Formats: sequence, C-alpha cells, structure tokens
Amino acid sequence: MATDVHRPVIPQAVHVEGLTRSFDGRAVIDDLRLDVRPGEFVALLGRSGCGKSTLLRILAGLDRDIEGTVLVPRRKAVAFQAPRLMPWKKVWRNVLLGLPGKPERAVAEQALDEVGLGHRSAAWPKTLSGGEAQRASLARALVREPDLLLLDEPFGALDALTRIKAQRLVGELWQRRGCAVLLVTHDVEEAVLLADRVLVMDGGVIAHEQRIDLDRPRDITDPRFAALRAGLLERLGVEATAAEAA
Repeated sequence: MATDVHRPVIPQAVHVEGLTRSFDGRAVIDDLRLDVRPGEFVALLGRSGCGKSTLLRILAGLDRDIEGTVLVPRRKAVAFQAPRLMPWKKVWRNVLLGLPGKPERAVAEQALDEVGLGHRSAAWPKTLSGGEAQRASLARALVREPDLLLLDEPFGALDALTRIKAQRLVGELWQRRGCAVLLVTHDVEEAVLLADRVLVMDGGVIAHEQRIDLDRPRDITDPRFAALRAGLLERLGVEATAAEAA
C-alpha cells in the first residue's frame, strides 16, 4: 500500500487524490478526492460511519495504512471531541505537550489568552468546565502555529450555550490566524454558520459540495441560511421542517 504525506507543492493546503482506506476488506474511503485552499474553512458532513473521522485522522497523520496521495502541510494540528488533557499536568503544561524543544510557559499562556483561558493556566484539568477544557484543547492546537487545523466534532459534548460560544470562538480564531480549517461535524447549522464550503461525504467519497456565499457574521434567521440548511439536510436524507424550509 502506498502512503504519500508531504508538504504540498501545489497551491492547496490539502490535496487528496485516489485515497482509499479499507478495514477488513471493506473500503470506508473509496478513491476519494479533496482539495482545500490555504485559509479556507471547510465543513464535512455525513452519516455516522461514512468515514469522516477516518479521513480527518489520515490528514492528521494518525492513520497511514492507505492507498493514494495525501498532501498536507507539515504544520498541522488536531482537536478532538474529547479534550484529551493529561490530568497530572497543569493546563499550561498540557498546552505545550508534544512540542519540540523546551518551550517556556509564556508560549502556552499566550495561546491560552487567545482562547480566553489565560486565568486558568495553572489549574488542574479536573477543575475545568467542559467549555474550558475544549478551549484548552484549542490552545494546544494553536500553539503549534498550524497551516491546517483539523477539528473532529470539537463541540459535540458541550451544552447548547457553551457550544454557541465555542463556535463563535473558533470562527474568530480562524479569521485571526488565517489557517485552513477542516471541521468534521454532524451539525448542519454549525457547518453553514462557520464554513466557506460544506462537503457531504457518502459512500466513501465526497458526494456533494455546497459553497456558502453568506456575509459574516451569519444570521441563522436569514432565509438564505435556512434554505442552505434545508438543502443540506435533504442531501443527508433528513426531511426539513416547514420552518427550516421557509
């Protein structure tokens, strides 16, 4: 099996061509093609088990048992639904975890300030709320100065209010940093709210692409927003309510 993961030599943050990933003889990803431009925010939707998270793990370099070509930046970072903080390390040490060399605490604190968590840098992870833990996870990703930020259902475990705040934070960080973002999510509204482009994955490939040409910040009460959401729900096999279709 061929694995090709290098810095792109083309004007793309991500270039995937002919990607196949099989488990026990079954292709979860089947001859997939994907391009993401530098600075572009892309959201990836799809039914459970369609291969979204598998694709993200491949882009992150966590799964190399593949066929095809995968070109990604060397500077990349990933944040998962579970913050995955080490309970025996204070928050600032968690942020620096895995960085080469011996970065100083100030490096972590700068990233924590950026996500609004500077005041909890010396806290233990068990004392953080769910939203705070997710912000610490984002700080750990941002401290790597990524050209590509990979987000795998990062808001899935948060309550509704905290989720809204976290979505707003990610949008602000993306606009400030200018890196490419690939967000895997089950939430159609979240995808339309944040992304420049929404992709629907089905049958191991990108089955549908929807560009989101709405001004930012976006208004979920805008009829155009509702129409885009309804169209994507239909693509996912979910019947939109009369209110969503209006």
